[in-house]
Amino acid sequence: MPRNAVPTYRRHKQSGQAIVTLPDPLGRRRDVLLGKFGTPESRAEYARVIAEWEAAHRHLPREGSQGTDLTVNEMLLRFWGHVETHYRHADGSPTTEVENYRYSLRPLKELYGHTRTAEFGPLALKAVRKRMIDAGLARTLINQRVGRIKRAFKWAVGEELVPPAVYQGLQAVAGLERGRSQASEREPVKPVPDGLVHATLPLLTRHVRGMVQLQRLTGMRPSEVCNIRRSDIDMNGRVWVYAPKQHKTAWRGKQRQVHIGPKAQALLKEYFTLREDDYLFSPRRAMQEFRATQRAGRVSKVQPSQQSRRAAKPKKQPGERYTHRTYDQAIAKACGKAGVSHWHANQLRHTFATEVRKAYGVEGSQVMLDHAKADVTQVYAERDMSFAVRIAAEVG
Repeated sequence: MPRNAVPTYRRHKQSGQAIVTLPDPLGRRRDVLLGKFGTPESRAEYARVIAEWEAAHRHLPREGSQGTDLTVNEMLLRFWGHVETHYRHADGSPTTEVENYRYSLRPLKELYGHTRTAEFGPLALKAVRKRMIDAGLARTLINQRVGRIKRAFKWAVGEELVPPAVYQGLQAVAGLERGRSQASEREPVKPVPDGLVHATLPLLTRHVRGMVQLQRLTGMRPSEVCNIRRSDIDMNGRVWVYAPKQHKTAWRGKQRQVHIGPKAQALLKEYFTLREDDYLFSPRRAMQEFRATQRAGRVSKVQPSQQSRRAAKPKKQPGERYTHRTYDQAIAKACGKAGVSHWHANQLRHTFATEVRKAYGVEGSQVMLDHAKADVTQVYAERDMSFAVRIAAEVG
């Protein structure tokens, strides 16, 4: 049977009844009797069976009690198909939530992969959470990952793979509260001092250095600077407007615009290529530039056998664009070489927000960061306490 074909309605010779054979992606098959062959009732039953089979993503329906023999690993295998299909950008590329689910579900599989889902209860979920605490994860991150585990079981209940009582029991496990658990607390994100940034810049590649400088000038999110292309920038006005196709609130249907002034414009022009759809900051082009610089600075003559020492089929090649993770890894490596405190890319957004707030107030910072509410901007823009100190010195 072709992969996307719908199983046919046919006659069962031995009984004279209508029958359909349902396969699933794992190669298993099941015959389902539909009633007397050729009757409207059997046709209606066939339509119902096929509809449920399609709704279950072409997996076989469970027989007997609902999902009582399904293991956690089997459930997660089915759930992962949903994750890869559901969490995608408009262009089909996976969102960061796919990677988040990968890390969230890992301790669940390690501890309870072969456990029946019907036997997975609140105490089991707390044991998974304890594994996260012992790994040194922050309290808020643990709550987020436990929430994803609960959503996996919620999805399974909706697919009739797991009894509803299992998810209801997991809902009774409340999130960890500040100061009332052994989990560590995540330090609030602070602006990074410009001195640290300047000490790190010389040790970054040209492309990563450009990303850092662009973020500092515009307050972009790390993911937005990773994905910037010339085709996404409107360069008609005095101030350019970058409209990223992939951004934090795109799934809500919201538009995002980043305004790019003269300094950032001059910076971006250094990274323009002939193709408008090229990512302006590219690990692949950075590696090509590095190799060209090495070759140009070579003193001895290049031997014929060394003209091209690149592997014919390398296992790992630099990507066309940076990700948030590889961007932060490059910064961390440069910080280590420079011997300075480690900082990460998102702190640049906080530094920009604080600077704009000092000059233009909360409203200016809110507009530049494209926040819907001012209280969100307060998180990014650190309060300028120097004004309060001067008042206290003069009045109190």
